[in-house]
Amino acid sequence: MTFKQTVTDCYVIGGLLVATRLTSPFIPLKYRIMKKLLTSLLTASLLTLGATAAFAETAPKSVIHVVSVNWKAEATPEQIKAALDGVQALPAANAGITHVWTKAIKVQGKWSAVFVMEFADEAALKAYAGSAAQKEWYKTYMPIRGNSNTHDITN
Repeated sequence: MTFKQTVTDCYVIGGLLVATRLTSPFIPLKYRIMKKLLTSLLTASLLTLGATAAFAETAPKSVIHVVSVNWKAEATPEQIKAALDGVQALPAANAGITHVWTKAIKVQGKWSAVFVMEFADEAALKAYAGSAAQKEWYKTYMPIRGNSNTHDITN
């Protein structure tokens, strides 16, 4: 179906005649309403898809294991370094650990240090508990750990 369009608004800019709005008196009102409705639905769909994609990027299914620790008074700086280096080595020893953080920028409260382990998912966290990698790391960590507090977080 073709319709003849007519110029309803025009201006002269720099000596050129510019049409700013084309309409056709022959296009029935229902088609113009349908065009606006479809354009609105398409826009809403694209915005929804964009919001869903953004949420998926900001809400991963991994598990963050946050450990706040106080070292024993007799723990030496070398022992503490060895324990934190052991945290850094855990992803190589356990495939379920995807990332670790050991350099605390700010520690609030009574804690000496904080470190974080990221697990691929909740099953990976559960598999880590009692694993050979954890037992090996505990050989350097447990003798100098005074007390600790853990938090496991996911979406």
